[in-house]
Amino acid sequence: MDLTESNPDGLGIEVILPDGDKPAPCCPHGPTLLFEKVSKGGNAGRRFYACSACRDRKDCNFFQWEDEKVSEARLLAREAENRSKRQPFTQQEYCKRLEMFVSLPPDKKKFCEDCQTLLLPAEHAAHAAHRTAGVTAAQLRRPSVLLRPLDNKKSHAQYLFTNRSALFLLDALASLGYGKVLCVGAPRLQELIKLRNLEQKQKPMKSLLLDIDFRYAQFYNQEEFCHYNMFNHHFFDGEASSAVLDAFLGEVGGEKVVMVADPPFGGLVKPLANSFSLISQTWRKLQNSGQHNVQMAMMWIFPYFFEPRILECLPSFTMLDYQVDYDNHPLYKHGKKGRRQSPVRVFTNISPKLIVLPKEEGYRFCSICERYVCTLNKHCAKCNICPSKDGREWKHCSSCEKCVKPSWKHCQSCGCCALPDHSCGRGQEKEGCFTCGSLEHKRKSCLLKEAPRRTGFHKKTSQRDRKKSKVKRFVLASSVFLSIFSPSCF
Repeated sequence: MDLTESNPDGLGIEVILPDGDKPAPCCPHGPTLLFEKVSKGGNAGRRFYACSACRDRKDCNFFQWEDEKVSEARLLAREAENRSKRQPFTQQEYCKRLEMFVSLPPDKKKFCEDCQTLLLPAEHAAHAAHRTAGVTAAQLRRPSVLLRPLDNKKSHAQYLFTNRSALFLLDALASLGYGKVLCVGAPRLQELIKLRNLEQKQKPMKSLLLDIDFRYAQFYNQEEFCHYNMFNHHFFDGEASSAVLDAFLGEVGGEKVVMVADPPFGGLVKPLANSFSLISQTWRKLQNSGQHNVQMAMMWIFPYFFEPRILECLPSFTMLDYQVDYDNHPLYKHGKKGRRQSPVRVFTNISPKLIVLPKEEGYRFCSICERYVCTLNKHCAKCNICPSKDGREWKHCSSCEKCVKPSWKHCQSCGCCALPDHSCGRGQEKEGCFTCGSLEHKRKSCLLKEAPRRTGFHKKTSQRDRKKSKVKRFVLASSVFLSIFSPSCF
C-alpha cells in the first residue's frame, strides 16, 4: 500500500524520513518531521516541517517551509519557547525527589491532583489551594492509576491496557523466555512487571519505559524510565537517556530482549516504523553476532485496519488475532460482539505459532495456518488462510476470489465487494498509483515519483501570492494527520 496520506480531493501528505544530511528544526517535542504535499499527476508540492507528535496546531503550532530562511530573532524566540515547555526537573532530580518522598512519614506524602505532582513537605504551602490527596505505597507502584490519563485525541491521548490484556502479554513473553521488556508507550505493562517481581513467584524480569509523558519520571529511577518521543526517536534528556537504552538492550548473561510498543492510534505508521527499526538496529549492533539480517523481537499494538501500512514498512511482521482492550476507552472493551469488538491487535515479528492465545477467551489453534486464531475465524479452503481480521466470520466471494466481511456484497458495477450502500466507482479510485493513476503499481514503485520536483515555489513571488500562501498554511499543516483510515474501508 502507498504510504501517502490522501483525501477525496486528490491531495495527499507524505512523510519524508530524515536521511541525516540536514538536521530538522525542533519544536517542544523534539526534531520535527518533513512533509510533502503531493497531488495526482506526479506534481510534488512545497515541503514543510511540522510537529511529529501533535496533529492539531492548537497543541503545537510549529510550521516552517523547508526552504524558508529563518531570522536569528525567530530562532532565539523558538529556542526560548522550547525551553519554557521543558519538564520542570531533570531525570536525576526526579530520582532524588522520589528517594526523599519514599522516606517521608505517611501523613506527609501528598499528591497534587491539579498539578499531577508528588509534593515534598516544603511545597505543601504553595499547593494549599489545590486538590491534594495522600499517597500510599501501593499507589506509588501504580502511577497509571494515580495519574490522570491525557485525553487529547490529537496529541497525547492515553489509553491504558486492562489487566487482562497486560497479563496476557506478560505471560506470553515470560513463556517465550524473555527477561527484558522494553515498554514503549506502555506504562501499564511496566507496572505489572514490577508488581510481579515483588511477588517473587516467578523469575524476575527487567523493564524500561520509554514514554512522552514526563509525569512518569516521578515514579522511576534513571534505569527504569526515559522521556522519549516515538515519532521521531528523540530522547529529551539527550545522550544520557540514549545510553540507558543502549545498556538495557545488551543481552548480557543470555537475557533476551523484546519490545512492546503501544503508540497513539492516530499516529502515522511510517515514522513509528522508522523509530522501531532504529531501536532494532541499535540492539543488533550491541549483540556482536555478525548477523546483519537478524531483528530484535517486537510487538506493536495497533488497530487491525492499519495492517497494510505496517506490513509495507515492516514485512516480517504478522498480525495476531488477539483482541487488546483498554480500561479507559469507551469502545475498545473485551467481550463485545460483532463490529463492537475491539479492533486493536498485536503485530509481531515473533513466530505466531509460538504465541499461545487463551482458549478460555475463544481462541483455537489452526494446524494449517500454524497459528492461534479467533473461534469464528474459520479456515477457508479456497484462500488457504484463516481470513478474518475483525473477529467475525468472513465469507468467500467467488467473483473476487477472496474472503470478505460478512456485511459486504459483490457489486457488479464496481467489480468487487463493498458495503451495500456504497457509492459505485469510488472504491476503485483509491486503487493503484496515487501519482500516475495506473492500476498496475503503487506510488512507492512509480517511476514518475523519481522525476525532478517542481521548482516554481523557489522563485520570487508577489506580495499578493505570499499573502495567499499564509492563509493556506493553517489548512495545509492541519490536514497532515487528519486522514486516518476507517475500519469500514477494509
